Amino acid sequence: MCVVSFSMIGVELRIRMIGALGMAIRVRMATGNDIEKLIEARFDFFEAEKFDVPPETRPTIEASLHQYFSQHLNTGFFAALAEDNNRIVSLAFLAILEKPASPLFPTGRTGTILNVLTYPEYRRKGLATQTMGLLIEEGKEQNLSYIELSASESGQLLYKKLGFENKEPHRYPEMRLSLL
Repeated sequence: MCVVSFSMIGVELRIRMIGALGMAIRVRMATGNDIEKLIEARFDFFEAEKFDVPPETRPTIEASLHQYFSQHLNTGFFAALAEDNNRIVSLAFLAILEKPASPLFPTGRTGTILNVLTYPEYRRKGLATQTMGLLIEEGKEQNLSYIELSASESGQLLYKKLGFENKEPHRYPEMRLSLL
């Protein structure tokens, strides 16, 4: 594996080249040029997780994603991806939340990992480990108190290997109010 770092328009671009099994996979942080690919991969994630996306809702979600990625990519939202011949084959997202600091999050900044996806033919090659590693590095650089995620059964081993632990039950039940 070769790691290359350089700055481009104020954003550090980290690239890892993985040469294994005859593949030249490039693992890197997403840029503004990747927005359309990120949107497509987000819908692939929905399909992989069997989320129902009604056809009449898709244009609204696409527009919202385009606006969100354009506004937040590499500020409060980061995406790490692996590419094979310019096609995303694995990716993961990190969304940052700022809130008043507390003993539970002394920096007032926390992160949530979302959308961890590796396409079936690229699984078991360490790509999710590589994309997650870039996001963990980014979380440290962003001074996050912690990073959390919701783990699928198939992802738990990977996340534990990366240092994630099961959360202690919160003393207050978590609740949600749906507004849509």
